[in-house]
Amino acid sequence: MSLRSASLFVCALALSISAQAHEYQLGKLHIGHPYARATVPGQPSGGAFLSIENTGQETDKLIDVSSPAAKSTEIHTMSMDDNIMKMRQVNDIELKPASKLDMTPGNGYHIMLIGLTQPLKAGDKFPLTLTFQKAGKIEVSVHVTDMSGKQGEATHQH
Repeated sequence: MSLRSASLFVCALALSISAQAHEYQLGKLHIGHPYARATVPGQPSGGAFLSIENTGQETDKLIDVSSPAAKSTEIHTMSMDDNIMKMRQVNDIELKPASKLDMTPGNGYHIMLIGLTQPLKAGDKFPLTLTFQKAGKIEVSVHVTDMSGKQGEATHQH
């Protein structure tokens, strides 16, 4: 094997490992790119975002979330109604077969981190446990991006 071939192999391996490190599989559920935006000192809560794709033929539900990064962790939905932001806790999120849920800042579902144990700093990571009704539990690593989200968007594209 030539030095060039060996170098290309090592680079490809490193790239595939880093890409896989931010994606997770639990049965027929594919969890992609968990991230949170950095917070400012004294900010008591934050949000986490990710995608969940159900590639199976049965409906499942996200029924619980937990993390040591916060005193409590809840599933929330947010919408705008006549320029008024409305946010509320939901008990679960139904994941129909062959569907994908994208949690994004500003609209739709997200994970609320209430009572942060410390500020979320860009570049940090923290664990988040997702519990599904049928698939069970999985722990994912949430990457903290800068407050603008630009770093997060660049990090989360392939």
